[in-house]
Amino acid sequence: MVAWAPPDLGCLLACASSDGQVSVLDFANNTWSHTLISAHGMGVNAVSWSPSGGLPGAIARKADPSQQTTNRRFVTGGSDNEVKIWEWNQQQNTYTQMLSLPEGHSDWVRDVAWSPTLLSKTYIASASQDKTVKIWTSTNPTDINSWQLATTLKDFGDAVLWRVSWSLSGNVLAVSGSDGKVTLWKENLKGCILYVMEL
Repeated sequence: MVAWAPPDLGCLLACASSDGQVSVLDFANNTWSHTLISAHGMGVNAVSWSPSGGLPGAIARKADPSQQTTNRRFVTGGSDNEVKIWEWNQQQNTYTQMLSLPEGHSDWVRDVAWSPTLLSKTYIASASQDKTVKIWTSTNPTDINSWQLATTLKDFGDAVLWRVSWSLSGNVLAVSGSDGKVTLWKENLKGCILYVMEL
């Protein structure tokens, strides 16, 4: 899988590989540079960048330049059943692992998606061969202790789950599986994830 970073981070392309590594290509000054990260020993299946600004509430801070942040951060999913968050470390001049998300999967993680929303919370969804989708949330993604598992979606029968994708508003999650179906999920006002419809 390959994923372009949000435009304000620059021309960055993350490439997930079955060799266990993530390559991040950076095009600047008419030249490509290359950073290689050993991410998941058994293979990397998916990668997704955090939204522009990277912190919930960033939309409100746009009017104040002193409050703007530009963080290079992405999430990966691997054949080791783990979902990991990575962040650019200026001192080490590479991407370093922030954390492995808690209460993870019991089988290969096939896809990950970082919600594009920058409202009060940020969300990460992961689809797995264990027939579940997990959704994590944080009000401050730079604080590793703020991440928590919000919910686990299990109503997929025997379908292995292949892909997850957030709507542009970040409030509807599409899930596809080996049963040939796409389902839509949405958080209600009580914070619960509700099944919306099957396509």
